[in-house]
Amino acid sequence: MHSLAARLRTLPPSCGPVRLIGVDGHAGSGKTTFAARLAHALDDAPVLHLDDVAAHDRLFSWTDRLLAEVIEPLGRGLTARYAPYDWHARARGAPRALPPAPVVLIEGVGAGRRALRPFLAHLLWMELPPEESWSRGRRRDGEEQRAFWAGWVEAERRHFAEDPSRPFADSLVRQREEGYEVLPGPLHSVGPDQDLTQGDGPSAMC
Repeated sequence: MHSLAARLRTLPPSCGPVRLIGVDGHAGSGKTTFAARLAHALDDAPVLHLDDVAAHDRLFSWTDRLLAEVIEPLGRGLTARYAPYDWHARARGAPRALPPAPVVLIEGVGAGRRALRPFLAHLLWMELPPEESWSRGRRRDGEEQRAFWAGWVEAERRHFAEDPSRPFADSLVRQREEGYEVLPGPLHSVGPDQDLTQGDGPSAMC
């Protein structure tokens, strides 16, 4: 994890003074856990969870809110403020501050959508198939969220069909029994007639 953190620190700023790092993948793929560990390796870098920006009636139509409340102020070197959504109370809470730190992580389904990619210094994709990810998510959330998951899966399928993230990922992240493996993403993949080797890109256990 520290080797990945070191690479991310060397990237040029992408959103004002901020190196904005996207962590995308299917729901249940482990984005939140990975982002927390990466943030720790980055000296407790701030993390924005897209679950705080979305809502029941806006599962994926939150781009305008994110751009206005987060991207625009960070791009000017200012502290962003957004009201996190409470999924149980179905209401937004008190505003939360997001400072323009050297590295800021944005994690959640859709973190690599086309409207955000111009502001990202690096896009990480959690490499876990959708069905396996969704099964993990259902087990995590329990029976009480069964109806929500039925609607979510269809919404996520539509989102990625219309606005895929994985083809634009700089790196793929695979969870192992211990730690994570980081591989070159499709954006930097080798040609169809070439073999991928350790020397072809940033591959490391972290």
